[in-house]
Amino acid sequence: METPSAIATPASPRVQVRRGAARGKYQHRDVLQILDAGLVAHVGVTTPDGPLVLPMAYGHDGAYLYLHGALANHLLNEGAGQEICATVTCVDGLVVARTPFHNSMNYRSVVVRGAAQHITETPHKLAALKLITDHIAAIWDSARPPSQTDNRKTLVMALPLTESSAKVRDGDPIDEPADVEGPWWAGVVPIVTRFAEPLVAADLQGNPNPPASLAGLAGCRPEERPRLRDGPVEP
Repeated sequence: METPSAIATPASPRVQVRRGAARGKYQHRDVLQILDAGLVAHVGVTTPDGPLVLPMAYGHDGAYLYLHGALANHLLNEGAGQEICATVTCVDGLVVARTPFHNSMNYRSVVVRGAAQHITETPHKLAALKLITDHIAAIWDSARPPSQTDNRKTLVMALPLTESSAKVRDGDPIDEPADVEGPWWAGVVPIVTRFAEPLVAADLQGNPNPPASLAGLAGCRPEERPRLRDGPVEP
C-alpha cells in the first residue's frame, strides 16, 4: 500500500472545496491531522432503500480509513465495492455575528470519497481493528484479545484516503461593514473537548486502576492522545 503523497491541489473535482474555497486544504498531512483529532466518522452509502448515513468509529494508517461493524451491518455490506463517502468534523467554536445571517462555526473537517472494500484475511483484519481501537483509546494490548468468534462476527472495510480533502474555518465572524459600528455583540464561543477521569464499571472484579493508556487521557484534548501507528497496514 502506498501512502498518498502530499499535494496542494485537489485529488479530484469530487473533493474540491467550492464554497469558501480559500478554506480548502489539500496537503495529505492536513487531512491526517484532522483524522487524528476526530473520534467519529459519518459514513454515507447509497442503498436500494435510498441514501444512508451513520456515525462510526474509525482508524487509519495514513493510506486507508478503516471502518468496522457487525457482520450484518447494513451500511458496510451495501458499501462494499461501491463508492462511499466518509466525513469527520471537529467543532471548535460558535461564531456569533452581529446578524444571524453571518453566524457560523469554527471547525476542522475532512471528506473522503472512494470505493471501499471488505477486509477478509485475518491478520490484515486484526491489524485494522487494532488501528480502530487504538485510535479511540490505546487499549488493544491491555484488553482481552479478540476470539475467533469475535473475528467471525465483525466486518471491516477499508476506504482509500487517496481522494480526500480538508476544510477549516477559524477566527472571528465576518460581518457587513455597516454592521460593525452597530450595538450588536459579535465574537466566538470556544468549544473545547477534553477527556475526563476514567470511571470504574460497577461490575468490575479485577484491578480498579485503569491502564496507563486510559489514565493518561484525563485532561487531554482528542488531538493530544498518543498515536500508536507504526505505518501502513499490510495485507
